[in-house]
Amino acid sequence: MQKKGVLLINLGTPDSPSVKDVRKYLTEFLNDPYVIDINWLARTLLVNLVIVPFRAPKSAEIYQKLWTEKGSPLLYYSEEVQEKLQKELGGNYGVHLAMRYKNPSMDKVIAEMEKENYSEIVVIPLYPQYATSSTKTSIEKANKLFAKWTKKPSINYVEHFYNHPQFIDTIIEQTKQYNLSEYDHILFSYHGLPIRQLTKVHGGKTCEELNCKTEINEHNQYCYQAHCYETTRLIVDKLQLKSEDYSIGFQSRLDDKWIKPYSDKLVAQFAKEGKKKLLVFSPAFVADCLETTIEISDEYQEIFENNGGDKIQLVPSLNSHPKWITTLHQLVKENEIKK
Repeated sequence: MQKKGVLLINLGTPDSPSVKDVRKYLTEFLNDPYVIDINWLARTLLVNLVIVPFRAPKSAEIYQKLWTEKGSPLLYYSEEVQEKLQKELGGNYGVHLAMRYKNPSMDKVIAEMEKENYSEIVVIPLYPQYATSSTKTSIEKANKLFAKWTKKPSINYVEHFYNHPQFIDTIIEQTKQYNLSEYDHILFSYHGLPIRQLTKVHGGKTCEELNCKTEINEHNQYCYQAHCYETTRLIVDKLQLKSEDYSIGFQSRLDDKWIKPYSDKLVAQFAKEGKKKLLVFSPAFVADCLETTIEISDEYQEIFENNGGDKIQLVPSLNSHPKWITTLHQLVKENEIKK
């Protein structure tokens, strides 16, 4: 029996928290036309002459806070997931892990996969909600690399899984360690995106025109914001929360033309309103990383305290939770060729 291949793709991380390695990571990441989607010349000048030179030293300091004895959490959690999924799927499968930027590189991993002569491959970009700057760029690069193979097997791509029941159930499982009644408010904080990237997916229309905050429909089925709001609705329904119990925000913005409301502004507002304890979910991330461990747990904690709040509690990402492995197992099985 021929083996089947599975390729997990995550965004990436510097090889170390040194300025040199952070600079290399940022250079590769930010020069991607799907990440900074402006014309080539403007992007090249902006990224390589302005953003990377000024941002690399500051980012390196932040990565040093994030780094552990095992290295980057994003990488070692992803490696744990790879190992556990391999064990669960068994010997008839080969599970591989690659990063869109830096290591393990997609070029190297996909080249190694060709030697395995897989009968079919399921590719799972590890981004629950679809976005061109994460999902599409990962799939397009994979496609280009697979196209180099002498003999290309059938390949299925999982474009999103924000509404998969097992994915939602894993988030609920992570919540069980907290007593929700002890918190004054709950914040669902998603990674932000430039509004223009949403508009492009909509064919020029706005999220307001397509009701992206209230429903998934035929016109917004690939809208990142629509996916975020639907993810929240599914979690909220399971937790039986009332509308006044929670808010949705977007973090990590670069300018004021990104999706609103901004999570850091909401955190300050909640504290000023007298809220003392805040529970924060980050359902756009499947592994804890700089945006969760540092931005939410450290930076938002400081903002909260400075405005009169006491404690922000981050609900851990899925990391290598057993239910997350089961979710991935199901995604593989559901996306195999049905014979």
